Order: sequence, then C-alpha cells, then structure tokens
Amino acid sequence: DGMECTITTKGMLDYHWHVMQHDYQNRLLGFKRDNPEFRRFECVSILDLAQLTLSQLSSRTLDIIKKQSYIDSLCFPETMHKTIIVNAPKFFLASWTLIKGWLDARTVSKIEMFSSIRAAKGCLMDLIDEDQIPEDYGGTGENTVLTLEKNGQGTGGMSRMLTECMYVRSYQQKTWILEENEELDVHVYTRAVTGAKFTLTELPSRKSLVEETTVVHTGGEDGGDPLDKTLMPTTVHLTGEGGRIKGPMKLRVKGQSKGGGMFGSECFLVVGTVFTV
Repeated sequence: DGMECTITTKGMLDYHWHVMQHDYQNRLLGFKRDNPEFRRFECVSILDLAQLTLSQLSSRTLDIIKKQSYIDSLCFPETMHKTIIVNAPKFFLASWTLIKGWLDARTVSKIEMFSSIRAAKGCLMDLIDEDQIPEDYGGTGENTVLTLEKNGQGTGGMSRMLTECMYVRSYQQKTWILEENEELDVHVYTRAVTGAKFTLTELPSRKSLVEETTVVHTGGEDGGDPLDKTLMPTTVHLTGEGGRIKGPMKLRVKGQSKGGGMFGSECFLVVGTVFTV
C-alpha cells in the first residue's frame, strides 16, 4: 500500500528490472574485485512477513509478485541460492500455494518457510556465518534497524528517514521525536480520492507547526482520472511554506478524513526526512 502511494505498478516493475540489471551487476563486479578467485554469485535472501496482514495480499499485490517472478525466471535464472521466509502467518499458506504455481520446481525447492525467526535459526546458521547474520535474526551481526538507518543516509545532511503508512478512516495520528541539532521535512504521498486534512503539532503544548493542509489525489499533474492506477500518485509538501521543523521536539502528525469515516479507510504514506545541522 505504501509503495502504491509513491509509484505506479509499471514503475515498480521497471525499478525491479533496474536493480537486477544494474545494482546486482555492480555488486557482482565489486565482489569479483575483492575476491579474484570468485566464480559464481548467488543470493541468500531473508523475507520477513512479521507485519503482513491479510488485506495486503490483494489481487494487485499478487499480480506484481507474478510479474516479477516471470522476469526473474526468464532473465535472471540461477541467481538465487536460497530464500528463507520467516514469521510466516498461517493465512499466508493459501497465497503461497498460488505463488508456487508461478515458479518453476527448481526455484520452489530453494525456498523454505518458518513460522518464526527462532525456528529458522538453524537453517540460517547452516547457510550464513554467524557474524554475517543480524542480531535480530539470531546472529552477532549489526542490527537491521541500524543498517537501514545507515543506508538511508543521503546527501545534504540527511541523517535518517521516518515513514508511516497511515490508514485514515476517521482519523489517524503518529508521534515522532526530533533530537538536538535535527531538522524535519515532511511529505505525504497518496492515491486517496476522498482525502484527509493533515496537521503537525508540537507536544505537549499542542502548538500548530504548519497550516492545516488537505491531501487528496488529483489525478496527477495533467489532472487525469484519480482512479486511473497508471497515473502517478499525488505528493504534498507539508513543511513547504514554513520550512523545516527544528528539534529538539516531540511532535504529532495527524490525518483527519474529509469523509468523516463514511467511505472506508484510505492510505497515506507520510515521510519525514531528518537532517543533521
């Protein structure tokens, strides 16, 4: 749902192709430079389904999986050594039966599924050195949260990124904390056609940090049909006029539905970019 707030299905597939064609190749060549005796490159992937919900296994999600599987089987065969699925909920089994039908038998034989990280630990230890397994997956390596924060650091002083996928029916709110010498820039991405009014408020004073802003999908830059999934979603810059919010501060981001909860929940991806100054 969060991905659909930022990109089209075609864009997802194009990005997948780019990663496999270019990023994967760059990793391969870099490994070859560091290991001259290198002859074969295969991936061990860990797929964590801890936050998966039944509603996320929609027809559009399964369609993307099907198309990506076809691309990988046709264009990038034998690049996967093993895929370990952990924290698989019981309801995923029905979807897995369907997904297996899109994969060749050799690929299916390389996939193992476990109900928890603890259950998968023995399998992971057989495949990966303990110091290369993140500590939150039973090893002694760097925690994945820290790794993701490091990988999220960018240019211009960006130090970390805060993301919330907010499902707004009546209202939804989240709390963020800014440290000393940090500044926050906030964008909201959505395909919501009813829309919501967003506010940023300092806590506990409840002082308003930005003007109340309506976020609703307008059908793209050309004003097309908002229900057309081939058009790019809408982006709204909440901190655009007032500029970045300066820390230290505890703040609340809130979305209030324009439909009063009468039209079901709509998804908004709220992204806070944190800069160190």
